[in-house]
Amino acid sequence: MERTQREKELVEKFLQDTTYFRAPDPKIIYNHCLEPITEREAAAIQTVSNNTISLVRSKLQAAAAETCEMLKQTGAAPGAKWGDLITAIYTESGDLSIASSQGIVLFSTTAQYAVKFTRQYWVDDPSVGVYPGDAFMHNDARYGGVHNADHSMMLPIFHDGQLIAWAGVVVHEGENGAVEPGGVPSLAESKFMEGLMISPIKIAENYTLKNDIVTFLQNSVREPKLLLQDLKVRLTATIRLQQRIEEAINEFGVDAVVATMRKTLDDSDREVRRRVSQWQDGTVRSMVVLDGTLRENVLCKGELEITKKGDTLHFDLTGTSPEFANRAFNANYISLIGAFSSAFLFYVWPDLPRNQAVLNSMKVTVGQRSLYNCSYETPSAQCMASGFPFLMAIQHGLAKFLYSAEERYTQIMAPMYDMITTFLYGGVTQNGEIVGNIAADLNAMPSGGREQMDGEHALTISVGAMADQGEQELFEEDLPWMHLSRRLLQDNQGFGKHRGGSGYQMIVAVKDTPFFGLMSTTIGSKFPTVTGLFGGYGCPTYPLAKVKGVNVFTIMQENPDLFSFTIEEIMNQRPFEGATYSTHHRGMGFEVVQEGELYMLTQGTGGGYGDVLDRDPGMVLKDLEEGIISDYVAQSIYHVVYDPATFALDMDATREKRKQERENRKQRGTSYSEFLEKWVTPEPPAHLPWYGSWGDKHVIYAGSPENKMASDNLQSVYLPDPKDVRIAQLEDQLKQAVNK
Repeated sequence: MERTQREKELVEKFLQDTTYFRAPDPKIIYNHCLEPITEREAAAIQTVSNNTISLVRSKLQAAAAETCEMLKQTGAAPGAKWGDLITAIYTESGDLSIASSQGIVLFSTTAQYAVKFTRQYWVDDPSVGVYPGDAFMHNDARYGGVHNADHSMMLPIFHDGQLIAWAGVVVHEGENGAVEPGGVPSLAESKFMEGLMISPIKIAENYTLKNDIVTFLQNSVREPKLLLQDLKVRLTATIRLQQRIEEAINEFGVDAVVATMRKTLDDSDREVRRRVSQWQDGTVRSMVVLDGTLRENVLCKGELEITKKGDTLHFDLTGTSPEFANRAFNANYISLIGAFSSAFLFYVWPDLPRNQAVLNSMKVTVGQRSLYNCSYETPSAQCMASGFPFLMAIQHGLAKFLYSAEERYTQIMAPMYDMITTFLYGGVTQNGEIVGNIAADLNAMPSGGREQMDGEHALTISVGAMADQGEQELFEEDLPWMHLSRRLLQDNQGFGKHRGGSGYQMIVAVKDTPFFGLMSTTIGSKFPTVTGLFGGYGCPTYPLAKVKGVNVFTIMQENPDLFSFTIEEIMNQRPFEGATYSTHHRGMGFEVVQEGELYMLTQGTGGGYGDVLDRDPGMVLKDLEEGIISDYVAQSIYHVVYDPATFALDMDATREKRKQERENRKQRGTSYSEFLEKWVTPEPPAHLPWYGSWGDKHVIYAGSPENKMASDNLQSVYLPDPKDVRIAQLEDQLKQAVNK
């Protein structure tokens, strides 16, 4: 029987009043654009001069810089100390308007979503409410953010009883009670194994932390002291931001502050559109191949097609691998948006303010249940391992548009190294404290070669500026593991006309602890994660190397000459008798380490820019003298002729050798049609665990040629536990042995 209008209204009211769960709101999550301008903002802009707006903007920008430095100097988490954070000011609607120039660019467009959720759902909720002196926090990346290791604090700012803005900070805290220590567990097979999942909650009232909530949070993590200190630090930073905003109001008036926040966004949006309109219309394609989920070797494709038309850009990821339902390797849509903002604000327009408007005119198409748009129930703690390489694909694609642009705002750079090459750690320190976090070596990513100069060695993280690697001596005061060697690895470069920067190798060992372990959450051991640009070489692949069954501290006391300080020497010469030497994929779950055993990783290299045969021979010899390349590379890659004893360059012979190499290239080359016939197959080989499109971007493979799906109907992929796979293999071997 058809319902009456009254009955329909009652049903609708019942449904509105009985929401059983306020999950992340897709209308918030999938909107990376600016909120509509409010009447108050429009009126304020009309009454405030541009000169005043400029003054207020400078004052607010200084406030963001001040609070960012406060966090770095007072924060307890390693991420706070080495700059993995951001401080920001949001409009009343929740748009991020002004952010600190230091810190992580990636947060510039991921920090706003939780603010908007808080504004939409808690302001009018009688059981929560948003009032002066309240502070909210969250860490669940599904409500806004990159991964659950990042913790936010949000403080509403009122004037004359009216909400006018928000102050916010985000810090990579690390430890959050996950199945593995350190906050980014690769062994998580569901979101429930990723530790704290804090939706936006009220953590403070009247500028005072709520002890019941704080105690619950401390009870949920391995480092309660760290959590408490940084809650206080983040709250203090937001209060300082509020203080500076109130000072600006007192000096210039509330309309000036409201107008500044909105006009900063509108001006940024107009400038982005102007700059994009100068680029040539067209389409550029790029891709990345990921060589593992951190638990098994697979090949996952990240597809990217960038189309520019007029003053807009469209990023199409159709063809990308489906999500893995029981692996933490996925990335959510917000972290994908953060990668795009990082690409523009770090590599294309570093002069623009860090705010939400940079992507306002841009469109992103990515399939549901994609590797870069995983579903709500899917774990995503390790999204950096899949997302950072995709940043390389974005950077690589945008460089093609920049090359023909009449006006540039920074040099074109080949892709920067993009992997979290570091160790995470957990256990009991030499001081008897339980700890778990991530080390700062991930901030040593080298840059790519640039159009006019070489890349920088071991520079910073690929999604942030001015991030620090920390002082190892200070770490060793608090932690029971030591860096026994930290030096550049020879020939670790993206070769090119301008070479990429080199990364360093790290050799670590644990000492003076009853229980301590390490893990590594890095890909790139089977397939390179970085390409070159315009003919430059990409980076090589790198293993995780171990030397077990040895105590090198005893050896260094008794026979120090046996110890070597490079991975190459240790693994090739094998100086420690009776030890076990092995190499592995760099995706290593948490593993208990015995005192004196060696665990060794290598930072990669940025991509090379341009043809190696165009490199200045003098620069080749400079690298050779400094020991960062070998004679083989100088002679066989760069084709430079010189006296090995004196490094005296023979320029005429070099010109002739390079001329001959160009002729040899022509002889080795084939036509495009011949290349396709030899190398291209209609489907991925049967033995290849390939995920993503192969030819047609609308046909997605999921591990084998037989298992495929449509790009607009992606299905989650489930993988067996590697331990179960290994047990089955051993049982089969045992059965065969018994049958014999």
